Amino acid sequence: MVTNTDVKELGHFINGTIVAGQSGRFSNVYNPSTGAVIAHVQLATKEEVQQAIATAQNAFPAWRALSVGKRAEIVLKFRQLLTSRMDELIDMICTESGKTIEDAKGEITRGLESVDLAINAPHLVKGEYSVNVGGNINAYSTKAPLGVVAAISPFNFPVMVPLAITSMAVAVGNAVILKPSERVPCSALLLSELWKEAGLPDGIWTVINGDKETVNELLENPSVEAISFVGSTPVAEYIYATGSKYGKRVTALGGGKNNMVVMPDADLEQAANAFLGAAYGAASQRCMAISTIIPVGDTTANKLVKILADKIANLKVGPYTDPEVDFGPVITQQSKDSIIGFIDRSLQEGATIVCDGRQPDISKNSKGFYLGPTLLDNVKPGMEIYEQEVFGPARNVVRVQTLEEAISLINNHELGNGVTIFTNNGAAARKFTSEIEVGMVGVNVPIPIPVGYHNFGGWKRSKFGEGHMFGPDQVRFFTKAKTISEKWFEDTNESASSFAFPSNND
Repeated sequence: MVTNTDVKELGHFINGTIVAGQSGRFSNVYNPSTGAVIAHVQLATKEEVQQAIATAQNAFPAWRALSVGKRAEIVLKFRQLLTSRMDELIDMICTESGKTIEDAKGEITRGLESVDLAINAPHLVKGEYSVNVGGNINAYSTKAPLGVVAAISPFNFPVMVPLAITSMAVAVGNAVILKPSERVPCSALLLSELWKEAGLPDGIWTVINGDKETVNELLENPSVEAISFVGSTPVAEYIYATGSKYGKRVTALGGGKNNMVVMPDADLEQAANAFLGAAYGAASQRCMAISTIIPVGDTTANKLVKILADKIANLKVGPYTDPEVDFGPVITQQSKDSIIGFIDRSLQEGATIVCDGRQPDISKNSKGFYLGPTLLDNVKPGMEIYEQEVFGPARNVVRVQTLEEAISLINNHELGNGVTIFTNNGAAARKFTSEIEVGMVGVNVPIPIPVGYHNFGGWKRSKFGEGHMFGPDQVRFFTKAKTISEKWFEDTNESASSFAFPSNND
């Protein structure tokens, strides 16, 4: 494990090698479990980003020309290296993000689903063929890579999200530039090492560390054809607007305010257990985390809040080196302070506190960025903690009287990432899944994240652009279609001029 006495200097991965940054500007990388600085990561200059783009552009033609089968072989080798070095990846994720070992392992496992889909690129990029569409003309289509594409990933999934938004891009023939969160650069650089070992040609995979200056160059540079982003809604909107302005394809996934509706007929013990993991896992630092539980009816609410209070009291927060902890710290002290501010203001607005996690016991003897689980009852629409995404373990209870009221409440929110309902009533579930205006919906599934071969993406202000993070849309997003109509003349005298618009009359 990296310790606070071993502060690394991190640069970039360009043209198949780690290079030192030249800007003289850097950002601290923390171990959230201890609060110690474990690395300094260089923040790239505009010129360094331009150099990285030019290198990727030079490498692209040869990679595009390689058969898709050969590209898939390299992706398969990359997958084998991911699994053989999983323990190393787990340790890296835990150290720089604060996740528990089991959570980090789950993250990698879900990331592998995206790699698995990319291995199937030879099948997925097949075109279409039609014989004799008219006049002895055959028509067929092909899918071609775009060129240089960029991916911008968040801190909360240092491995899964980079794998999800880059694997298919590589497999279908693009040159990829990854800009990871400056809070978790170590995992991205380790992925670079694995791509190199797998045989990926130099320049096809690039990691450029940086801040807004780096992002803006990726958005504005005419050699970058597409941008895939995962992060907060305000930044997603900026990425989408700016990238689109410069003529790029953009998929920008933003935040979520995900709800769990609990019907009176649901098994409340099952619902409570499902809520705990979905709400507080990874210190609630997931865009698909349940932030609000919505019991239908006061009787349901009173029973459920009592069950939750008893269960939350037994949750343990601590470092990933402790196998008994349920979740670890939040990512930075700034995040911790922000979450406490949300809780404080919610109480001023009239919410009541069921479980208070602002001062967990571990904080007395640790400088890590720890918060315990907080549950707030009597939260109402309009309160700041209800309207905004809180990226930390402060969760809400919003009481409603009917399923219709719950659906209306959820549909009226500006975010529409994920939602779930717990019920044993098929009619209620069908009404819910039909009427809810959210991109990913669960029925008795607390975190309805699709598997890697289904599309991942929210509705409303949770996603900007038409692409998705997982699934077949990845192929469509990272390729462009070409349609060819061809005819071979059997008789040189067969052709004659025609001035009518082409139509199928033969």
